[in-house]
Amino acid sequence: MLRARNRMRRSADFDATVKHGLRTVQPDVVVYVWRGSEDEVASGPRVGLIIAKAVGSAVERHRVARRLRHVARSILTDLRPSDHMVIRALPSSRHVSSAWLEQQLRCGVRRAVELAGSGR
Repeated sequence: MLRARNRMRRSADFDATVKHGLRTVQPDVVVYVWRGSEDEVASGPRVGLIIAKAVGSAVERHRVARRLRHVARSILTDLRPSDHMVIRALPSSRHVSSAWLEQQLRCGVRRAVELAGSGR
């Protein structure tokens, strides 16, 4: 589970991250990473989830959300304290294992961080 301080709650944070963040597309998830400024005071990276109705029933969406929150917690060490990350689950995410979701998420975050480091 993600700690409360690492959860993104405000829709403005979601909108800014999706609009201004770097997007990396994986087979089952889309990862948006927005690097905050270094002088920004932050209690840690923030993570938000977007689970659309296309993913499945409410039970399936909640199951995917729980798995992604668990996986995202292990990714927090790869992010700076001022970073924001939004994970959009694609419909195929309900059929894959948590290990596969973690691998895709790590790959997406790594690619986004590399792109951000290249000045793009």
